[in-house]
Amino acid sequence: MLISYRHTLSDAEKQAYINAELCLMWHVPARSNLTAAVSRFDDLIKTHQIQSNVVHHDGWFLPFHRLLMHAHERLLREECGYNGAQPYWDEEVDAGAFSSSIIFSAENGFGGNGAGEGRCIQTGPFANYTLHTGPGYRNTVHCIPRAINDDASRSSSTEKVNACLELPDFAAAWPCMEAQPHYGGHAGVGGEMSNAISSPGDPLFYLHHTFLDRVWWRWQQQVLPARLTDIAGFTTQGGRINATLNDELNMFGVIPNARIGDVMDVTGDLLCMEYV
Repeated sequence: MLISYRHTLSDAEKQAYINAELCLMWHVPARSNLTAAVSRFDDLIKTHQIQSNVVHHDGWFLPFHRLLMHAHERLLREECGYNGAQPYWDEEVDAGAFSSSIIFSAENGFGGNGAGEGRCIQTGPFANYTLHTGPGYRNTVHCIPRAINDDASRSSSTEKVNACLELPDFAAAWPCMEAQPHYGGHAGVGGEMSNAISSPGDPLFYLHHTFLDRVWWRWQQQVLPARLTDIAGFTTQGGRINATLNDELNMFGVIPNARIGDVMDVTGDLLCMEYV
């Protein structure tokens, strides 16, 4: 089950989720053997960073990130004992006003904005965390930076989301989702989140991409079952090979690989989830 962090979770449930995230960051060592991966949290960042050029601006974008959200939830549950719901950030409610969202609370939230040299997070549970991956394709030791931008966050508005939901096929819908609500969450939070390559370094990445996945699922639900097989685009940025349901998505051993066809239905055997 996936529910709204902002409006549904109790304070105790919020804290349980954050504690599980901290567990991945501080207490479970990396197992991927990927360069610069120190923690299990790093394993997820590396999975995204290494193949960023094949999972953005192409047909793999939404399916890959749906599987990555599943991988993150599995690690929380199987390696850190989390038994609550995976939350999403209902960014439509906060669009244009991210800076005042309770999601940035220092208590039962993700901490506030960055400040000073490096724009490091100053408050909350992730203020003292050290990243080893990023910015971008580099592997450097640095804090989690943020630079909240209310104007950029307007791209996550209901108006922008609805414009994507009205599009007739995947070939039109996924570029809209990537260019509007996807951009809104990343650029609206800023800092590490504004770097498409290393953005999983901010734990808000998972609430943002679960929100975006919910947008895709809402679009799919409008015309079921036809949209469970509607895939388009290429397999790389500017590529020539068409994406298909048989394409395998690489998880670098964090969880087993899966094919695009396996993740098209969130209620299917692999993902087995619902949005509420």
